[in-house]
Amino acid sequence: MTKLGFGFLRLPLLDKKDEHSVDYAVLNSLTDLFIEKGGRYFDTAFTYLGGASEEAIRLSLAERYPRDSFILADKLPSWVIKNKEDCRKIFEKQLSRCGVDFFDVYMLHWLNEVNYINAEISGGFEFLEELRSEGKTLKTGFSFHDGPELLDKILSKHPEIDYVQLQINYLDWKSPAFRAKECYEVALKHGKEIIVMEPVKGGTLANLPPEAEKIVLEGCSSSPASAAIRFVEGLPGVKYVLSGMNGERQLSDNIEKRPPLSEKEISALFEAAEIIRSKTAVPCTGCSYCTGNCPLQIPIPRYFEIYNEYCRNPEDDWKIEHAYSALTRNFSRPSDCLRCRICEQNCPQKINIVEILQKVSRTFGF
Repeated sequence: MTKLGFGFLRLPLLDKKDEHSVDYAVLNSLTDLFIEKGGRYFDTAFTYLGGASEEAIRLSLAERYPRDSFILADKLPSWVIKNKEDCRKIFEKQLSRCGVDFFDVYMLHWLNEVNYINAEISGGFEFLEELRSEGKTLKTGFSFHDGPELLDKILSKHPEIDYVQLQINYLDWKSPAFRAKECYEVALKHGKEIIVMEPVKGGTLANLPPEAEKIVLEGCSSSPASAAIRFVEGLPGVKYVLSGMNGERQLSDNIEKRPPLSEKEISALFEAAEIIRSKTAVPCTGCSYCTGNCPLQIPIPRYFEIYNEYCRNPEDDWKIEHAYSALTRNFSRPSDCLRCRICEQNCPQKINIVEILQKVSRTFGF
């Protein structure tokens, strides 16, 4: 069975402004192709696409395939729950949305220092064990966005956890901000199986600057996305590697059977990483966690995407400025930001969003 997992965070949409407008003609084809090629692991969460992700699991997967033909993981929002009654209410809603009677894997979503404390106070870990004893989940775990010290503390206190979901990719591997290698080593030390998220860093490692792409293509004999996935698939202890896929070509490339990278190939990726870092103004993965509670609903990832494109290709400024202007006609502008910093509290990438929005505004003049 392939290690590749199908993440239902970034789904094909009929209208990019409406996260509930899932394009089921495309998604059903992708689901069929994924299963046909040996994929079984599907991942969603209560908050993904405002609930549309779980509904898409029901419509594209659960109502079209027998329950024993797929492995389904879902997540409980650790920052929302206040007690076990909350946990139970959300869990039952998730079962209904997904159209299943149990989850193969059920996790606490997005543990960091603040959310971990809330999960402990609200009884989140105890709730996971209750579900296991009831047969409502087979495995438990949590997704994690913080440092190795906190990860070690959590796993020391909760050895009953089966899986840890970590952001790992070759760009973040040695990053002092993400400390991906250190977190990975902590999980291994505790004997936990690892589920990798963001192996292609929201598409960043699929669409490389030309100089970096040349190094990867020549050094790894793989597409940039395939090389990124090979990097994490080859790490001992990695059980599944999640990818959000919007096209058949992308899915086929990601799920292709391939050998682990050699040391020489890994060196090529780290060389490319230095170039990528120098060319990427904002390390945004497009997860949109920042937009959920934004008072003005500023489409922050889309502005950052345009700004990154401008920084990479300033000679195309006339094209890029047109895209920026079109976005401001339909949404609040970066200059409208209230500086409340709610977005920064929700950013897994630890981006100084408020300051960068102001920089984007100054760059484009409004």
